[in-house]
Amino acid sequence: MLRSAFAVLLAVTLPASAADPDPATMAIKRDADIVWVQNPIAPGLKTAVIHGDPTGPGVYIIRVRFAPGTMSPPHFHPEARYIVVLKGTWWVGAGPKWDREATTPVPAGSFVLHHPNKIHYDGAKDEEVMLQITGIGPSATKLVDEDGHPK
Repeated sequence: MLRSAFAVLLAVTLPASAADPDPATMAIKRDADIVWVQNPIAPGLKTAVIHGDPTGPGVYIIRVRFAPGTMSPPHFHPEARYIVVLKGTWWVGAGPKWDREATTPVPAGSFVLHHPNKIHYDGAKDEEVMLQITGIGPSATKLVDEDGHPK
């Protein structure tokens, strides 16, 4: 009874939509504010910068969206990347030989650490996949040939 009365009191006294906190206190980026950019290396792969600048020094957070059937070719990054699977099942493989069937499923809610300079490939099979990646830049994606040499 007391809980119901408190809920009614809050509903009556709080405005329907409050103003956002001062950005100096808390920066909010809503889904509608996210700008997705098509990746030139892999059609069907889109990225969005959530925080920071991956091309410069410092912490960055990006989101990556793989359309169904989209896989990135073998590549590596010079920095460690801390990855959370937000949506779908992400399929990951390691090494310079691109074998879509030799991938491991990583379901939503999972965490993956990509170690720096280690060759891998990844993507989506039958559903959309969304990742959130955190790292310390500058970041880069280096494609490799089948012998593991940068292209």
